[in-house]
Order: sequence, then structure tokens, then C-alpha cells
Amino acid sequence: MPIRAFCLGPRARRLGLALLALAFTGAPALFQPGWAQTRAIPRNPAEIQLSFAPLVKRTAPAVVNIFSRRTVRTVPSPLLNDPFFRRFFGDQFPGAGGTERVQNALGSGVIVDSAGIIVTNHHVVRGGDEITVVLADRREFEATILRTDERTDLAVLRIDPGSEKLPALELRDSDELEVGDLVLAIGNPFGVGQTVTSGIVSALARTMVGIADYRFFIQTDAAINPGNSGGALVSMDGRLVGINTAIFARDGGGSIGIGFAIPTNMVRTVVAGVGAGGKLVRPWFGASGQSVTAELAPTVGLSRPSGVLLSEIHPGSPAERAGLRRGDVVLQVEGREVPDAESLRFRVATNPIGSTVKITSWREGKERVGELTLIAPPEIPPREATPMRGTHPLAGATLANLSPALAEELGLSDIPPRGVIITELRRGTPASQIRLQPGDVVLRINDREIKTVDDARRIATSAALPWRLAIRRGERVLNLVVGG
Repeated sequence: MPIRAFCLGPRARRLGLALLALAFTGAPALFQPGWAQTRAIPRNPAEIQLSFAPLVKRTAPAVVNIFSRRTVRTVPSPLLNDPFFRRFFGDQFPGAGGTERVQNALGSGVIVDSAGIIVTNHHVVRGGDEITVVLADRREFEATILRTDERTDLAVLRIDPGSEKLPALELRDSDELEVGDLVLAIGNPFGVGQTVTSGIVSALARTMVGIADYRFFIQTDAAINPGNSGGALVSMDGRLVGINTAIFARDGGGSIGIGFAIPTNMVRTVVAGVGAGGKLVRPWFGASGQSVTAELAPTVGLSRPSGVLLSEIHPGSPAERAGLRRGDVVLQVEGREVPDAESLRFRVATNPIGSTVKITSWREGKERVGELTLIAPPEIPPREATPMRGTHPLAGATLANLSPALAEELGLSDIPPRGVIITELRRGTPASQIRLQPGDVVLRINDREIKTVDDARRIATSAALPWRLAIRRGERVLNLVVGG
């Protein structure tokens, strides 16, 4: 069954508030401030008749609708994009200019700062030329994008309310959630207007959901539908615990009661520093490995499958300085279990750079605790991005030296493959004609190892025909023979 991240197409302008007064299983102290409340089942009919309305009145004004508009140019034939074809026919060929059409998208967002800072999904505003935010009271504001992060599917917008303080939701620690806790989902499903649905937290730390690079989601059965993307998942104390992002859906796209939200602990890292215009930099762990499966657990001396078996550690990285070695199994970060590799990435990424966290590992039948001091990924060696020219297969490609910093920007693993990577590719050039791609890593040319951009330029221009290239593409190594 597919997993879908939703924003709607048709632009909906009429906004309403549909409040659902539904039964809940909380105690009478449900709406008092604070989260540390006694959980209890209903004790009498009066408790069953209690309403979510006071909570909705407090939280719904901070949830907004977002309309994104972009202009798309379509070209009737791929030939019209070919520089060789256009050299002869130019723009005089019928239809060469293409046609333009406007695409509209609809989603939701959450005000997290009363000065006008809004969090939504990246896919809601992706490619938008004009972004309009509509408040719950129907006022409209033009929005600017302060930060967008495809890897977490989050975006941060700003509107200018002047001196007015807008209603905003406080972010709470999403690690305090427990399976079975009541939550509300607020958004604009199907463009019908602001809508509130209720449910429970069905599961935590869902990592097998292929929505974004950082996969660690809250699962809920609160109804989430197209248009809810970017909306609020709210706990019973009136604080934000997640940004609704995707659902499991049958063909046709309706909700079947399985929705996913990005935890606020990840939202907090994306929002941090955005007001000062700071660049989003995630902390560097400097080690990679695989999840411990049921088959692997006995081989490393564990009684159950959990943790991440480290297979490679970058020299001088925080992981190495914390005393970790190849073959160690990382079990916990700051006392939080890491059942798989995705959980480890999330736990590291949600701590600030410069912080020191406790990391629990397993080695030779014993647990050990070390301190992991998180730093920004270094750009060593410098990338030295260089366009390749000449009469060789790499001509037309821009190469750069791989480093932890560049690997982070490109969404590669903590341990990037050594060598140089193609960052850009010009159409119609030798490199594109042999179907090289951005993201390809050049390992060898004519059996000579490529460690730097200078190596690639020198060897490519001096090598004799035929050229033999070894290219890493994802997990595969491609061996190409060109010329001769």
C-alpha cells in the first residue's frame, strides 16, 4: 500500500471551522496546564460527555492554510531542449517557446512564533513562485520562505503581521509521547476549511516509512487527508507534538486511519537559528553501519535484535573520539534506544552542534558508555568544484572533492566514499552522452585511483584511448569503456 504525502491542487478560498465534539478517555484535569496528568478511563457518563472544544479554541487559531502557486513551462518535444537542434532552428520553430500553465497547491501550516514564523511541509511549498498564508480568521498574508529542507520534508515561512502578536503553538518534547495518548490533528483536508479530528498515538519511532531522508515518525489514527500536510498534531496540553505529513492510502487517496507526523524534536532543529538567517547544519556522527537484525543479534552476543552495528568509522570523527570502534553496536543515545540505523540518525540529528551526549554501545559482551561531542561536518579536503574541459569522457561535468560537509549537503552517508563526485552536468557534453549523472563518484580512470579533482583532470587529459572509468552510483560500481 503506497505512502503519500499530500497537498491539494485546486485553490480553495472559503475557510470554515468544523469542530468535532468527540468522546475521550482523559480525567477531568485533562485541560489543565502541564503534561504530567494521571491517565484514566472514563468513570461515569458525565466524563464521556466532556468535549475537546476548549482545547480546540486554544490551538486552532495557530493553524493556517497555505496556498502555493507556480508557473510551469511545457515544451512540446524534447528535441526543442537539445542545443544542437536549436542551433539550426532557433526559437522560430512552431511551438519552440512552449506553453505556460499555473499550478496551485494547498496545504496547512502552524504558527510557532507570534512574530509570524510558520512551519509546514517542504512538499507543500516546493517550487512555489507565490505563497499565500490564510489565517483562521480569513486574513491573508504573502509569505516568504526562510528555510526549506527536503531531507526532513520541512519548511519555515514568515509573514509580517506588523506589531500584532499572532496566536502560536508551543513545541513540546515529542519524546514524552506514549502510545495510546490522545491527540488532535488540525488542518484543511480537501480544501473544505479548517477541520479538527481526534485519535490516539498508534505507534512511535516509525522508521520504515519512505517519505524523507530522516525517517522517524509519529503514527496516529486521527484522520489525515489531502490538504492536511503541514498541519498540527496537538497533545492534550495544547502543545505541538508533530507536523502532519503523510498517510497510508489505497488507490484513490482516502485516509484509512494510518497517518504520520514529523516529531517536534526534529522540527525544533530545523527552526533553530532561522530568524538570524543561519544555514541549517546538522551535527556529524562520523560512523556508519547497519541495523542489527534477528540473524545478526546472536553473532554479536545480543539476546534480541536492536542497535546499529558499526562497519566504518571516519578518522578524527566524533564517533572515533567517543571511543567507538568497528564492530561495536550502538544501543542508546542519551538513554533513548536506537533500534535501527534510521533511529540513530534521528537521535544524533536532533541534538545541537557543540553538545555532548551519552552514547551506550555493546562490545565483546559488555555495555560501555562514552561521551559524544557533536561538531559540524568538516570540509576536509576543500571541495574545489571544477568544470572539466577538453576531449575526454568527463568533459562537461563539474567535479568536487568529497568531504563530510559535502556529503551532508548531498544527503550521502556519514562516511562518504573517497574520491571526487559529479555535482553538475551540462547537457550535450561528452559526460552526459555516456550517461554520467550528478552524484556519481569517480573512483578510477584507466585503473589509476582518483583521490582529488586534480587527479581526475590530470589523468583524464593525459590518458590514452580507450578510457576505462570506474564509477560508483549508489551501491553499485559501473565499469565503462569509452573510445578505442
